[in-house]
Amino acid sequence: MQRSTRPKHALGDGRLAELDLLRFIAALAVLAFHYLVAYASVWGDRPAELFPALAPVAGLGILGVELFFIISGFVILMTIWGRGLGSFARSRLVRLYPAYWLSLLAVVAVYGLTGAKALDPKLSTGDYLVNATMFQRLFKVGDASGVYWSLWAELRFYLLITILVVAGVTYGRVLVFCGVWLVAALGAELLGDPVLNEILMPRYAPYFVAGMALYLIHKHGSAWLPWIYVAASYGMSLHAALARVHGRIELAGFKNMPVTDLAVVVTVTLIYLVMALVALGLLRMRARPALTALGATTYPLYLFHSVIAVVLIPPLTGALPPWATALVTTVAAVVVSYVVYACAERPIQRILKPRRSSARTAAPVVQVEKTSVP
Repeated sequence: MQRSTRPKHALGDGRLAELDLLRFIAALAVLAFHYLVAYASVWGDRPAELFPALAPVAGLGILGVELFFIISGFVILMTIWGRGLGSFARSRLVRLYPAYWLSLLAVVAVYGLTGAKALDPKLSTGDYLVNATMFQRLFKVGDASGVYWSLWAELRFYLLITILVVAGVTYGRVLVFCGVWLVAALGAELLGDPVLNEILMPRYAPYFVAGMALYLIHKHGSAWLPWIYVAASYGMSLHAALARVHGRIELAGFKNMPVTDLAVVVTVTLIYLVMALVALGLLRMRARPALTALGATTYPLYLFHSVIAVVLIPPLTGALPPWATALVTTVAAVVVSYVVYACAERPIQRILKPRRSSARTAAPVVQVEKTSVP
């Protein structure tokens, strides 16, 4: 007999409370990396020199996106289970685009109506319109915001997983899909072919596959093949994470990106360990309003924190010490992001979300909408 897919520690709508916290931690990690390490043009100085004690830890925030990808693999497989292509496409459109369009409008407003120069993408009106599709990288158009790069990886994941949606999701088919993708991604990495790399995403595929395998464990219990996929993904993820951090160090220098290989290995290991605990039901959190609010704020925070930094950090640097400027900007980013969710994103989603004829069909949709990641 198949066990229930709704764990006891989930909310009434099927939402895993612990994922809300993990998603928020991932967003804060990315924010910390940008604010305390990466955004030299925003500060007018090297952030790592302004925050020498925090920079080695904040630099690891570059891997917050990798945590997002594992959670995405977990949740998107939950999304497509038992659903058709139309339902999946609608859920993704409603989930991703409202906050994205609002953040794009914010970027256009900041660089079009103010004298802000830091992180300016220097795009034409046509380029901004292409960005509105979220497929700008397909057309070789620059991102309006630096954080948009990960959305292109997510979109490609959705396109690949459409194969499963069309075929019909079953335990066996998911195992075949994960195995084929992992082997093909490894082959693409070894071949170094740019077209294959663009399609198969060898540096990010292991995270998505690991998330999907962990969801199989969560849904059906432990089995040897899903754990083999997790182990293989972990090994490939270490290689990918080290390569990404090394690339950043080559660009900025170790002084400005003071992250060691050991720290990267430990961080990736912790990410996999925590997600394994979630899959096994060993990391359980009772649903609380605060966690719900944090989960709701995550996607807008990821999208908006850059433009908020551009607006607030330059004028505050002359009036406050660096630590106070970073703290005020972080708090402002969280507050603004929650307001964006509560007052704009959620109402827009309610308008766009198709009506359901029964509670039986509505409940899983809420589950997916509220647990998915950017």
